[in-house]
Amino acid sequence: MAGRNRIPREAFDNRRGFPAEGHIARGPMPRPTPHPALLEEELEIQHLEIRRLLGENRRLVEDRIALQRESTAAKEEVYRMNLAIGDMQAEHEIRSRELIERGLKLEGDLRATEPLKNEAKQLHVEVQKLNIMKQDLTGQVQTLTKDLAKLQADSQQIPHFRGEIDGLHQELLRARSAIEYEKKAKVELMDQRQAMETNLVTMAREVEKLRAELSNSDGRAWAAGGSYGMRYGRHDASFPAPYGEGYGVHMGAADKGPLYGAASASRGGLEKPQMNRR
Repeated sequence: MAGRNRIPREAFDNRRGFPAEGHIARGPMPRPTPHPALLEEELEIQHLEIRRLLGENRRLVEDRIALQRESTAAKEEVYRMNLAIGDMQAEHEIRSRELIERGLKLEGDLRATEPLKNEAKQLHVEVQKLNIMKQDLTGQVQTLTKDLAKLQADSQQIPHFRGEIDGLHQELLRARSAIEYEKKAKVELMDQRQAMETNLVTMAREVEKLRAELSNSDGRAWAAGGSYGMRYGRHDASFPAPYGEGYGVHMGAADKGPLYGAASASRGGLEKPQMNRR
């Protein structure tokens, strides 16, 4: 820095009367007196150099003061940064401890959640089964919906079916009435039949008695055969009814009507409910 804006001294060596370097003579040499103009010029150059040096020194002092201020500020900043770094390190250590503790806790939770994982897998399997069951139930619901629609369509025909059922019920009532009437008529017919059988048995007994009497009678009945309308010696003659036409009436059938008329009457009674049923 000291050599800036300076003229080298070698430029003035020849003007001062000094010999050139490398050609120094041995022995004493007289010193020539420098020229006053050269001295003044050299003094002026030195004053300029001093002023320049003073300016540079002043600038250096200002730079030094600024650098000291900057150094002080930098030291304070470094101190603050060191404090902040210490706080950050302490906070980092605290957070690291918290993270480590949290990690350990999470590891414990993960170990504790192993059964939950197995249970979750089982639940997943159950969910799949339930989804399959849901699909099956959905199909069944669709089928039931179709059946319900069909039943609703069929239910619209219920009034018609009820009318038919009422008609069949009325027909059933009429058929029951006819059956009851036929039962009563059948009972009457059975009574009449029993009475007729009794009459026939009685008549057969009477006929047997008459035959016995006829076989045991003597020849006078054959001799007097005019009253019976037969000839002597003829066994194929017809005998008139000994008790007249109304024999069946005296045999207990008078309260029941004629012997064969009752059957016709009962038969007519049977035809009546059949006509009603038609």
